[in-house]
Amino acid sequence: MGMDLIPVYEGEEGGGTGNILIDPATVQNMGIKTTLVQKRSLSRTIRTVGVVKYNEKNLYSVNAKISGWIETLYADFEGQGVRKGQPLLEIYSPELVSAQEEYLLSLKNFQQLKESPMADIRKNASTLLTASRNRLLNWDIPQQAIDDLEKREKITKTMTLVAPANGVITQMNAREGAFVKAGTDLYHIADLSNIWVEVSVYEYEIPWVKLNSPAQMELSYLPGKTFSGKVAFIYPFLDQKTRNLKVRLEFPNPNLELKPDMYANVYIKTTNAKEVVVIPAEAVIRTGERNLVFIKREQGKFEPREVKLGREGENGLIEVVSGLFESEEVVTSGQFLLDSESKAQEAIKKMLEVKNQDQSSHKQDGKSLNDMDNMSHETEQAPVSKIGVQKQASKKETAKHLDHNHDSFTLYTCPMHPDFVSDNPDQPCPECGMKLEKKKDISANTQLYTCPMHPEFVTDDPDARCSICEMKLVKKEK
Repeated sequence: MGMDLIPVYEGEEGGGTGNILIDPATVQNMGIKTTLVQKRSLSRTIRTVGVVKYNEKNLYSVNAKISGWIETLYADFEGQGVRKGQPLLEIYSPELVSAQEEYLLSLKNFQQLKESPMADIRKNASTLLTASRNRLLNWDIPQQAIDDLEKREKITKTMTLVAPANGVITQMNAREGAFVKAGTDLYHIADLSNIWVEVSVYEYEIPWVKLNSPAQMELSYLPGKTFSGKVAFIYPFLDQKTRNLKVRLEFPNPNLELKPDMYANVYIKTTNAKEVVVIPAEAVIRTGERNLVFIKREQGKFEPREVKLGREGENGLIEVVSGLFESEEVVTSGQFLLDSESKAQEAIKKMLEVKNQDQSSHKQDGKSLNDMDNMSHETEQAPVSKIGVQKQASKKETAKHLDHNHDSFTLYTCPMHPDFVSDNPDQPCPECGMKLEKKKDISANTQLYTCPMHPEFVTDDPDARCSICEMKLVKKEK
């Protein structure tokens, strides 16, 4: 972007490893903003869609433990609400009649023999009475009904089945007059006062899901109303098709507004109780291989630093696992410009190192750079920088560019990028790598200009800018 940098050499103040210095006025023009690194707890709201389900802990089955015929049906349609202890049907069973007769006989026998002087007879009479009583109890005959049978000694030919809990009938297999076998499920009853909602969360959201985390739910048919619940269960495996994790939520439903198989918008609110180091997510430069931030030091000095990231929370905050400390000042705006300038400064540093190496090599040979330019039979190719730009052509190569009478020489340009000009026909275009083409012939006395950072760029226009870095040009030595 054509920004003037201040090179920092080893041993100078502020010249730490990786640090960059930028003029304070330039910093202001770049719009750099910073914020302090904080330690705080992160929170996140997971937004997902759920399906209302029956609470499987509140499902009940009503079945007949004896075979018989349904004589009277009190609960006669699905969806009907029932209360605990409410009669559902009456069933006539010859087995029930025989069991009652057996109980009355064993009771009469016990009363006659309980005063017997023989212990075995008393014991047998008591055992027979207990067995016949337990037979009735095992058929779900209420204790009160057995007591009434003892008092009245009147056998009832039907048995009444009652609802085991409050709820609604979700399935009914009973019809009046029908014969049913022992073990047949006659009713399925569901208590809807408490329901489940199943939701799916993505893999990256799994670390945020905790048991008993609060959850809220909204239904499209009740706009503006919010239901509150909690996370009741987290499945220990993922869905094989979607790669999502199933989570079960639990909601109270006193007014039965939540109905099974409804779709709902669900929000799970989670908070990390432990305080962690956090920064704005916008401060991170993600390169794909690593994550970088810029730390502001003293005036005009910035330090690039690699960080390891953790969970990303709400309000644009992200956890930093390592690489930063609390109260450090991190750049949140303009960091991409800093990254570009740090790369440019690195290139300048390498250019200066190469130049120093060239000068040192020439002095060892007892010849200056000007002496080397006047030699026509020696070939010395300059080192190549990291970006692959040749910095200095040998005298032999330069001679190819001059006319034999030294009255003029030729400038070359890229057919795809005409902004790039060079006096070296063997120099490829630095942007596309294409071979250069002849642009024009100019007088040998014409003053040429080049870029101090990219010496392969040469032009006769003093107002031009480097096509690679847009830096201002300087005169090229003849």
